[in-house]
Amino acid sequence: MANVEDILLPDIGDFSNVEVIEILVAPGDRIAPEQSLLTLESEKATMEIPSPRAGVVETLLVELGDRLNPGDPMLRLATGADQTAESSPQKQEPQEETPPPQPPSPAKPAPEPTPRAHGETERRQAPVLPRPEDIAAIARGRKPHASPAVRRFARELGVDLARVRGSGPKGRIVKGDVQGFVKQILNRGPESDHDSGAAFQLPSAPEVDFSRFGPIETEELSRIKKISGKHLHRCWLTVPHVTQFEEADITELESFRKGRQEEATRQGIKLTFLPFLLKAVATALERMPILKASLSADGERLVMKRYTHVGVAVDTPNGLLVPVVRDVDTKGLLALAAELADLGAKARAGKLLPGDMQGGCFTISSLGGLGGTAFTPIVNAPEVAILGVSRSEMKPVWDGQQFVPRLMLPLSLSYDHRVVDGADGARFTALLRNLLGDIRQLLL
Repeated sequence: MANVEDILLPDIGDFSNVEVIEILVAPGDRIAPEQSLLTLESEKATMEIPSPRAGVVETLLVELGDRLNPGDPMLRLATGADQTAESSPQKQEPQEETPPPQPPSPAKPAPEPTPRAHGETERRQAPVLPRPEDIAAIARGRKPHASPAVRRFARELGVDLARVRGSGPKGRIVKGDVQGFVKQILNRGPESDHDSGAAFQLPSAPEVDFSRFGPIETEELSRIKKISGKHLHRCWLTVPHVTQFEEADITELESFRKGRQEEATRQGIKLTFLPFLLKAVATALERMPILKASLSADGERLVMKRYTHVGVAVDTPNGLLVPVVRDVDTKGLLALAAELADLGAKARAGKLLPGDMQGGCFTISSLGGLGGTAFTPIVNAPEVAILGVSRSEMKPVWDGQQFVPRLMLPLSLSYDHRVVDGADGARFTALLRNLLGDIRQLLL
């Protein structure tokens, strides 16, 4: 006789409230171990959840759009050696159904109003009602009632919690209240002069009817672009950006790379420039750890990291993803090249796990394969710096006696000016330029 059990969502990392965007099985389907059941999408990650065992799907316990946490039931699965996809009704045990929820008890009638005093003809109100500005003045000195997580979320968005009306118990401010306040401010458009202290005083985008000028077609943004777009918008609004530009002479480095390419190919590895850049960046970060620090949530302290995990932006058909290469400082060039190839393939196939994109302390965005001379990458908060790399180009460089052709690589370092001073930014790019110009320094 078959056993019926609930299949629960396994541990998926630090993510919660992950949305169900696709259901890959239906009631009556026979599934095998490791067969995908659902597709979930968290921030910048799409993942398929496999079945831990074989069986027949009895009941789906989720719907599209549901948000799940580890341990939540996904479906009910019939398992057992004698279980078949077309089990006859008479051989099946009647499935025990969960009793329907009891209807809510009828609301208690409102209490009778207090009887008037003898001889009183009408219940009178207080002679003076408090004005809204009086209530606001009284509440101004009180601390908003919100959890630390909600306070941090509000700080990231630049929202003054004193202006947010709480919908939780006893007026507690929840995350949805902050989100609703931001939407209200953004939809309100330009503020009047008397309300100049409001947060997010951004003019609303004008509504343009483009069909007046010719044929148009509207396409929905991918979910990853929607999610990453909000994150990038928040980073651009909340991080004071400065971008430092530099050029590195990589003539000898490129010659060394080409000389090692044949050996790497024999091992099934494509040795590109990126592993060399990762090693140089890791060395520079070890010497200047301020650029891999993070600002504490209250903005009062620096979190100094004793590890060197570097995110590498990957262009995919669905949008930009940033898998993280861990412990770059402890790995060799060929190991980094193999890991980069694996992460890039997983990213383009939509197979990255949440853990593959967590824990980075610095990011590299390379457009060298596409072109360009320089650009301004957006800091991936809570990181404090990001390196943009453009296409290398042969240029004439004066060596003191004559102009010689050298392969020059444009570098664009954006950083959070609250943490990284301009002098530190210039020192870092100069250090990186020297490391790339003479890779022997990576051994020191």
